Amino acid sequence: ALITGINGQDGSYLADFLLTKGYKIYGMERRTSRKNRVNTSHLEDKITFINGDLADQNSLLRTIKESDPDEIYNLGAMSFVGESWNTPEQTSDVTGLGALRMLEAVREYGKKIKFYQASSSEMFGRMVENPAKESTAFYPRSPYGVSKLYAHWITKNYRESYDMFNCSGILFNH
Repeated sequence: ALITGINGQDGSYLADFLLTKGYKIYGMERRTSRKNRVNTSHLEDKITFINGDLADQNSLLRTIKESDPDEIYNLGAMSFVGESWNTPEQTSDVTGLGALRMLEAVREYGKKIKFYQASSSEMFGRMVENPAKESTAFYPRSPYGVSKLYAHWITKNYRESYDMFNCSGILFNH
């Protein structure tokens, strides 16, 4: 499995879980001068870290070629809702278009890969129904929520247009 956002809380927990199931894990991380492995230091000898960037199409294709995954878990995002107002373009590029780039890289790679998109309760934004359910209307109220909604819908669109195994999970506080 290839996990984007490996160094976040969810990525590290997912890696822990998949390791108990016998998976070989590749964790995608952005190339930086200092690694941020606070959440994944315990995984350094158990998984393979691989450089990739959701804002760089070619790096995603290289990452898929190098890891040759059966499954991709797209947890990578600019994940601070408040900060998305300060950096709306970057948030949209990484969180929204990053999912599109990953899906396009999977399609171009040509192998049947199961793709999971981590969607967000922020897509509901102003709650028109509480508690929300899958039929609740979306009403995102931040650049982050709008970006997650784009990623959610493009995942569905690629599933239906290209007969890909794509699914989204709408994550609330957890």
